[in-house]
Amino acid sequence: MLSRSVRLSQRALSGRAQTLAPIAQRHYAESHFPGAKVESLGHSQIWKVSEAIKEDHKQLKDYYHRAVNSKDPDEQERYGNAFIWELARHSIAEELVVYPAFERDVQDGQNIADNDRDQHQTIKEQLYEFQKLKPRDEAYVPTLQSLFKNLETHIKEEEEDHLVKLENSLSLTESKELSQSFERTKMFTPTRSHPSAPNKRPFETVVGLMTAPVDKLRDLLFTKFPEKKMPDIGHMEHGVGKSDR
Repeated sequence: MLSRSVRLSQRALSGRAQTLAPIAQRHYAESHFPGAKVESLGHSQIWKVSEAIKEDHKQLKDYYHRAVNSKDPDEQERYGNAFIWELARHSIAEELVVYPAFERDVQDGQNIADNDRDQHQTIKEQLYEFQKLKPRDEAYVPTLQSLFKNLETHIKEEEEDHLVKLENSLSLTESKELSQSFERTKMFTPTRSHPSAPNKRPFETVVGLMTAPVDKLRDLLFTKFPEKKMPDIGHMEHGVGKSDR
């Protein structure tokens, strides 16, 4: 038989899931490794920062291929919107959390951070153009393909070189704490590209906090996203809420 404390924990978790269910169904962001869940994970369950970033990269690749390869305009639009949402949040969270860590902890980290910010700026400008388009537009797929070509170059350099250097400079605890900060930050970043905004703290933080609520309200009211199963609020494993592949 289950102990009284276990039964009480299960009831509390069930109640929490019921409370969060309407939020999870309406807010696309909360199905993507939400910050509240990061806080609830044990230290051994939290990803290193490089693993968290690579998981975002996998998600972006998945959305891209679904948007480009689908023959259904509605599905194309939903996955294209998901790609915009994820890339906008991911890019700004990197600039606010990860690139300062390059500058602080990695030899030649300033040049690495500046290089990555320059790559981000090009990608943001392309994303800004893409987010204006619909699948019915002839430029929809070619614009996304051009954007993704630059993104792939950035991802390759980041995963094979920059993140390796960062992890080598961090302890496991420091890496996991940085991962937590990265995931929490994504909850407060804009969900659309704003290429004219600053890309360094503190000004990027201020602009992001002002812009994010407007972006998210528009997405809540007017943007179509992929149909997703309700995330299992009580499932304490990495990748909860990630799209099925």
